[in-house]
Amino acid sequence: MKFYMLVLGLDTTTRQGSAALVRDGVLLGTVSGDAMRAHGERLPGDLLQLLKAHASRLADVDLFAVASGPGSFTGLRIGIAALQGLALANNRPLAGVSALDALNEAARSSLTPLPSCPTSEAFDVAAWIDAQRGQVFSALYTSDTTLEGPIVETPADLLARWKAGTVPVRLFVGDGAVAYESMIRDAYPDAHIMRDVPPLAPTVARLAEAHMRDHGPVAPDAIRPIYVRRPDVELARDRAVRLKPDPTSPPDPNLAS
Repeated sequence: MKFYMLVLGLDTTTRQGSAALVRDGVLLGTVSGDAMRAHGERLPGDLLQLLKAHASRLADVDLFAVASGPGSFTGLRIGIAALQGLALANNRPLAGVSALDALNEAARSSLTPLPSCPTSEAFDVAAWIDAQRGQVFSALYTSDTTLEGPIVETPADLLARWKAGTVPVRLFVGDGAVAYESMIRDAYPDAHIMRDVPPLAPTVARLAEAHMRDHGPVAPDAIRPIYVRRPDVELARDRAVRLKPDPTSPPDPNLAS
């Protein structure tokens, strides 16, 4: 099977996002986006500038990789659509990688070993992405094995359930963990909360390359977003349907003039 030497990775799950270029598992370069500008304004310009900085072209890329969620609905759609277009135009495969998986991998790579843990493989990691509305997108891992998720839930409910089940979480990572640090401290006083989360695009690229070598290529149009929570437009449509009067129902006498 072909070895995917040059991988272009993209993360648009957050407002800032990032892009990375990886050759044979070695990071060549990464850029973090400008959070003041929408992804639609920056793509594909950020990717082309990154390639140019490393004397590469789109035609040189062997594999495109994108964080497929969960995260911002708009960001996911733009990021996946952009790389689908580039992969199709250049006849290259595209791999989708869970942003929660990337957080877990990035955290383990950055912290080896953890205090009170002999190796980076010996503890549970909770990856939390702030989902707004008092919720987090969450997944729980031991090494590279997913124990739970991806799901969307309130931090209080997650922590209460894990404590009741005596889940030994030692590390929390992601902007959701930072946002709810005090709540985590109350439940897990000895847990480590990773504050400085590295850009995810390099890890997305590396995980994509490993997945492709193990499972083979995937057609770009087969990539689907990991939404977890239904988009607002669908929820609003369902509410409108529920509230719409049934024309076959008899009139309410209390509303008669």
